Amino acid sequence: MRLFPLLAALLVALAPSASGQDVRARDLGIPFDGIPGPLNAITDVPGVEVGHTTLIRGDGPLVKGEGPVRTGVTAILPRGRTFDPVMAATYALNGNGEMTGVHWIEESGYLETPIAITNTFSVGVVRDAVVAWMDSTGINADPAGGLWYTYPLVAETYDVLNDILGQHVTRRHAFDALDAAAPGPVAEGNVGGGTGMIAHGFKGGIGTASRLTGSGHTLGVLVQANYGGRDRFHVAGVPVGQEITDLRPNWDAIARGSIIVVVATDAPLLPPQLQRLAERVPLAIGRMGGVGSNGSGDIFVAFSTGNPGAWAERPTASLAALPNDEMNDLFEATVGATEEAILNAMVAAETMTGRDGLTAHALPHDRLQEVLRRYGRWVEPSSLPRAVAVETDAMRPLVGHYRGEGPIAEARVALDGDRLSLEIGASRRRIVRLADGRWRVLGTDLDLDPTPGGVRLLDADEVVDTLERVGR
Repeated sequence: MRLFPLLAALLVALAPSASGQDVRARDLGIPFDGIPGPLNAITDVPGVEVGHTTLIRGDGPLVKGEGPVRTGVTAILPRGRTFDPVMAATYALNGNGEMTGVHWIEESGYLETPIAITNTFSVGVVRDAVVAWMDSTGINADPAGGLWYTYPLVAETYDVLNDILGQHVTRRHAFDALDAAAPGPVAEGNVGGGTGMIAHGFKGGIGTASRLTGSGHTLGVLVQANYGGRDRFHVAGVPVGQEITDLRPNWDAIARGSIIVVVATDAPLLPPQLQRLAERVPLAIGRMGGVGSNGSGDIFVAFSTGNPGAWAERPTASLAALPNDEMNDLFEATVGATEEAILNAMVAAETMTGRDGLTAHALPHDRLQEVLRRYGRWVEPSSLPRAVAVETDAMRPLVGHYRGEGPIAEARVALDGDRLSLEIGASRRRIVRLADGRWRVLGTDLDLDPTPGGVRLLDADEVVDTLERVGR
């Protein structure tokens, strides 16, 4: 067998519970595509941090200005507590909503501030708070003199369960969410800006998910889900909304809603490429049954943590950019992670009663699984591949040059920082450790099996080749 046809078949890029929740959508046997990062969260993208402030207070009839209160703030720091603006782009499926700061992103291609998400009538106070927080922390363009300007990115959805006209979110609450931002697991469901939200006639809120790509990059998504009708609600192609017709909110004025989606990646993308990512988000919303209805604010932002230091003032900046031919993995990752993030929000959300006794019921896990089984779409959760974090010391024994007598004459396993990759000819594919102990070569059907003095490359049916180590 000749080498190059085999490599083309094996190594061409495919068109493509660790967040602190007890149960996430993947644990229910929903047949998701792709392999998530170890946290299955936007914080799998190195440097990204998330924090929440959640306000739940009072019960009973609405008394404007007093409650009941069901709201909050969610904050995302693209590079943590480092002032280093990221390239970004925005897109709106339907614009009946607000995301401040988008004009400068469209003009300059950069996002210079944290991202905050709250309720519709608290955008102003949160926007002002972001400026004050950046000033107070010195995380801005001129921390010594304060001679800087910026346009915070603050987005919203309308929390019907909340005394929204009471405007209970304060500057302190926004500061608390920003101060709480951290890497690691991300709380989901009835938290932060998603506290009082409803999605597809069930309780909605905050959700997150991630995907790893064969080209070696990570993409993460965070959503604030407050959109969609029940009748069109689909999961994995199954009309769940037509099968679970009860447990509807006990108030008629529920048709309006919105969804905010934040897409983050460490792939070095330029603003037009990030625009292309943001434009793929509606494909996931459509899968779920959303149509961008007239009353919905479906607004998205995508940013890249690649090209650190590109914004800094100097005569010129050298930039890296992923070739457009390598974008397909990221397109698939965007769609898959957005779909899973929405479902993670709904699976994590618990039944909540807000103003005037309005109740949004949780999506029932057992009934969802029963519907998926009936339509032949349920899978054993353990069959869904999950990447796990691996220390570099555990990867180093695999690093080296390999040679085989079969169709793969030479190969190399390389370690770049904390990322392991398999190189065969001009092809380079990321290797990750799965929860079941396998080493998966992403973007292929191959697993890498370490052996004494070498490795075996395995596809789904057989050993493809056995390679001996010939040097480090």
